[in-house]
Amino acid sequence: MKAIILAAGYATRLYPLTENFPKPLLPVGGKPILDWLIEDLQSEVEEFIVVTNHKFAGHFTEWAKRSAIIRILDDGTETNEGRLGAVKDIQLAVASDQGGSDGTSASDYFVMAGDNVLDFSLRPFITFAREKETSCVMCHEEHSIPALQKTAVITVDEDQLITSYEEKPREPKGHLAVPPFYCYRHADILRIQEALEDGCGFDAPGSFAAWLSHKTPMHAYPMPGKRHDIGDMKSYEAVRDSYTGPQ
Repeated sequence: MKAIILAAGYATRLYPLTENFPKPLLPVGGKPILDWLIEDLQSEVEEFIVVTNHKFAGHFTEWAKRSAIIRILDDGTETNEGRLGAVKDIQLAVASDQGGSDGTSASDYFVMAGDNVLDFSLRPFITFAREKETSCVMCHEEHSIPALQKTAVITVDEDQLITSYEEKPREPKGHLAVPPFYCYRHADILRIQEALEDGCGFDAPGSFAAWLSHKTPMHAYPMPGKRHDIGDMKSYEAVRDSYTGPQ
């Protein structure tokens, strides 16, 4: 399995802290956010493809010198207004991953946002996806309607098979929200272009998962702990000095 880390955002809500420095490399608990994510997954992942923008590519390239299994991919954008969007960044990463007979690697992919701090390990999620033998998402309970209206929402059956999947629904059918962590089987992730041609949104990372769930069976793994989404200065300061890693 390979991992695609989405790190091409501009984090405008954290300005001036991130005006000239990428959010995923901000220090939390004594080291960059990405270090925590990679250290957790390195026993399961053979390569990490970090998709960044052109403005911050130099920062990531310097940071990545510490490990031979980290590859930096510049998506060529330089402004928030000109960003490709998460789904197109995933597509770019897969297209850059040469090696298979069809021109791409035959790997499955773990896809995640690069600005989250977790108090749990992601490794059991990968185990879950291998056992289900489908592409999978993560989910957690959310009972605030305004919060559900701002995220992806799913329903599942007793086997955690996804039965409905909506991005930012006005009237949520359930209370399971989907954070930005996905396990994609090789054959499924190659369908991104098909999804885009079918009208799939490309800004939110969950748009492709939502589209895919209507084309093939997918399962959802219940998130076993807490996720700290670093979106603004308050959320960053809440974990910057107190975080100690997955428990």
